[in-house]
Amino acid sequence: MPNYYFAIASQNFLMNEEPVEEILRERTNYYKRINKEIDFWFVLSPTFIQSPNLVSIRQQLTGPCAAIVSLDEKFIHWLKLRIGFILIGQFESPSLDVAQPLASIS
Repeated sequence: MPNYYFAIASQNFLMNEEPVEEILRERTNYYKRINKEIDFWFVLSPTFIQSPNLVSIRQQLTGPCAAIVSLDEKFIHWLKLRIGFILIGQFESPSLDVAQPLASIS
């Protein structure tokens, strides 16, 4: 099972208060230049946050959330330094707790 790493915060914060779109666009362009496959995704209302293993992070969130999910742990730690007011964590998927790592709550 692969490890997924994530940076999570309120949707409002990630979509309106921080330049996340610009950060992800720059990262995408960088990956294209070095011929690296995209290994990160922006997920609105991610279902993985419902995992029993992530209850401590879930309790710190208020309202609808959004996450940047990646297979690259260093990228997520860099985001934490760059953005600051986000929570970070990890999970394995597929697993009993997280069947689909990029699924959204309907």
